[in-house]
Formats: sequence, C-alpha cells, structure tokens
Amino acid sequence: MNTRYPHIPLANAKPDVGMFVDALLGRRTLRRAPMIEYIVDDVVMRPIVENMLGRDWVPWGPSREAMKGYLDNAIAFWKGMGYDFVRFEQGLALPERLTVIPDAAPGSSKERAWADEHHGAITTWEDFERYPWPRVEEFDFFPFEYLNEHVPDGMGLISSHGGGMFEHLSWIMSFEGLCSALYETPDLVKAIAERLGGLMTAFTSHLLTLDRLAVLFPGDDMGYRSATMISPKDLRTHILPWHKQLAAMAHDRGIPYFLHSCGKIFALMEDLIHDVRIDGKHSYEDAILPAEEFQRRYGRHIAVLGGVDINILSGKPPDLVRARVRELILTCGPVGRYAIGSGNSVPSYVPVENYLAMIDEAHATQW
Repeated sequence: MNTRYPHIPLANAKPDVGMFVDALLGRRTLRRAPMIEYIVDDVVMRPIVENMLGRDWVPWGPSREAMKGYLDNAIAFWKGMGYDFVRFEQGLALPERLTVIPDAAPGSSKERAWADEHHGAITTWEDFERYPWPRVEEFDFFPFEYLNEHVPDGMGLISSHGGGMFEHLSWIMSFEGLCSALYETPDLVKAIAERLGGLMTAFTSHLLTLDRLAVLFPGDDMGYRSATMISPKDLRTHILPWHKQLAAMAHDRGIPYFLHSCGKIFALMEDLIHDVRIDGKHSYEDAILPAEEFQRRYGRHIAVLGGVDINILSGKPPDLVRARVRELILTCGPVGRYAIGSGNSVPSYVPVENYLAMIDEAHATQW
C-alpha cells in the first residue's frame, strides 16, 4: 500500500454511475461525496498512469491505434482514481485566430492557445459567407464510440462538444469584435449564433445515441470575476436558448445536464435553474463565491459540483489541499447533491501530489 495515498489507486474499484447520477439528482442519500472532474490534463494524468497504474503512456495521435492506446489509459486512470465515469470531449474544427505559446508547466511539452481577443475570423457578412463551416456528418466520432464500447461495467461516459456556445461565438468573432457587433451588427451575431447552435445540437444528437452516456456536461465560460462577460440580456438572447435546447435533449434521453461555467454569472442563475433547467453547476472560485455559499443559495435546486479552488490545488502544500477537501465534503456532503472535485479543472500546472492528495482525501472522508 502507498502510505502517502493509501486509498488510491483502487485495486478493486466498483464504479456505480447509476448511484452517482441518483445522488446528484437527489434520488439517493450517501455517506460520502461522489467525485467529479471536468478536465484532467495529460501532464497530470501521465505520471499517474505510468507510476501508479504501471501502464505505458500512449500520446494522442491521428491513427486508430494511438487513439485506442490513449483511451485505454484514460479508462484505467478514471477507474483507478475511483470515478464512476470516464470524462471525454472533443469538438468540431471551427477555425479561430489563436495566440499559441509553449506551456510553462514543468514536464509539459504541450502548447497553450488563447483566442485572439482583437481580431476575429468573422467580422463581416462577407467573412460569414466565406467561413469554412464544418459538417457534423464528416466528424470522426470514433473516440466517443470506442469509449462507449469499452468503459467497464458500472462506469458511464460523461461528455459534450468541446467548447461551448458563448466560447465559440466569442472566439470566432474575437471578444472585441463580438462586443462591437452586438451594437453595430446584431443580425450578424444572431446569424453566427444560430449556425453554431445548429452544429452543437446536431453534434449532441449523435452523442445522445451512445447508450453508456450518463451525463451531458458542456463547458461554456460566460463570466469574469466581477460579472458576466457580455450583458445578461445578450446572453439570454443568443446563448441560453441553445443551452435550454441541449438540456431538453439530455432530459428527453433520461440523463442530467450539468454546466461548467467560470466567473460571476449570478445574474443568470435563475434563468439557468428555472428556464434552461440545468441539473448541476460546476466551476467555483473562492474569491467570487465558495462552493459552500453557492450551495446555501442554490443547492435546493441543483447539484453543486467540485469546489476545491485552483489557487489551493495548484499552489498550497498537500496537507492544506486535504484540509480543504475535507472541509468541503463535511460541509456540503451532508446537505446532499454534492460531488467533490476541483473548482475548475486540473490543468498542467497542478502538482501531481496535490491532485493525488485531493483524490485520496475524497476517498477517506465520510460523514
């Protein structure tokens, strides 16, 4: 047994995605918090796969064999850490102007990319007509289908399109271009949003045919630390109706709709709960509102997912990570409809030992 992390990896893991969903929908009461995560970066995943699970790392690649090797390791990782699901997403190729730099995280050979905030791929109607819109029919769904066929008994698949409605709208137009267009050419914003919404719903329709899909869980960052990134009125006009449609599609399929959205989006919470009808909210930052306080405000309506602030997870020693995990579980867990995990995701700059401390403490703490 690893004395630093005695509860992981789980040698005899018994995942139960039905229990996971029931607990977060309030249909079952547990004495422990199930675990949730939105993204675990390969830089964090790789040493765990190699050193704790004893597997050879296979980088993602274009060939079927490279994809299978990577996905097999992903399955082993999510199961070995004790999750009830495999989380995976990919998206359509939507050309956007990006700024790309090397990832500064130790041990990372990846690149980090940000959308150009000043110059968009579409700024005029002529750009819109020339834009190489992808076709869902030409997208390769093999990775999703492979996971659907190979997740172990008891596990489910949690997935979505990579990148959300608002994200892609603001990336395609650039944030500055979107803000200008909302004032100068709102019909162009509407046209791009409708084109994106059609692609998102068609993509999601395919995902919903996967019989092991347990939760639809998109990410769509709509807020800064101080407020929504554009006005709530514009988000209600161009973005939330598409989330409402996606949520309805998930509910028609009998699965929940969770939403990851960063920032201070409280101006939209009543819309998200009562109109869009999300089943759970992910992404919390203590400087905005700790997960405990969010649960006090909204926990009677929706599940609270995660909450370990990234500043703690990435910058504090493991014992303080454990303390925060324990505090969240013992505060939020007994209320119900709560899952423990990061406040945002597990990016490459989170020390592996801190991630493992979070997971180990999650398994150790009950009420």
